[in-house]
Amino acid sequence: MDHVFKFIIDSRQAFIKLLDTLTLDQLNEIPVGFNNNIIWNFGHIVVSTQTLIYTRTGVREGVNWVKYVDSYAKGTKPAYFVKQEEVDELKKIAIESIEAIQADYKEGVFDIITPYETGTYFATLNSIEDVLVTTSGHDNMHFGYAVAQKRIINNQ
Repeated sequence: MDHVFKFIIDSRQAFIKLLDTLTLDQLNEIPVGFNNNIIWNFGHIVVSTQTLIYTRTGVREGVNWVKYVDSYAKGTKPAYFVKQEEVDELKKIAIESIEAIQADYKEGVFDIITPYETGTYFATLNSIEDVLVTTSGHDNMHFGYAVAQKRIINNQ
């Protein structure tokens, strides 16, 4: 599974590089045809992975321990102008949370999980490996949205 963790981290580093090419105004802009923005897509993958890996699997109760969950959870929309401090913290959490998940994986924290069906792909995830692979796909779907949003913003 080390290769899956590496791919997730590499993908998130690519997303961070995308963020670094844009201004705060561009990160916060909601392009025509979208109901969210680039920073929301990034924040969403950061909080979603933690909740999918720990909460939906039954490993941890609730989501109140996930920073920014109220702002970026599924079903939310951008509600405020995200400042640089939050962008920087999300970038840090994006990598550190995957490293923590990898350490917990190696410790056997996820040996027994509660299977669940995703709302996005309608697939039943029976193992932590299923969850990690699905997380990777979910991250990259939102990275694709962000790339499309950047094109729209840059071509205005």
